[in-house]
Amino acid sequence: MKKTYRIEVDCANCAAKMEEAARNVPGVAAVAVAYMTQKMQVEFAEGADVAATMQAVVKACKHVEDDCEIYL
Repeated sequence: MKKTYRIEVDCANCAAKMEEAARNVPGVAAVAVAYMTQKMQVEFAEGADVAATMQAVVKACKHVEDDCEIYL
């Protein structure tokens, strides 16, 4: 399953950090963060709990870029 989320991030480098952090979260099969459109597209692994996975993604992204926002 793929879902797109609106994000708020200040620069393209920060978006790349968020993408790398999210890619390493269990339950995430693939992720793409677009700085220009301020969107994050997440493809979830089969059987993943979407809500729990996204909470982990938010935590991972806040760890590398504390002023970013992901609107769930």
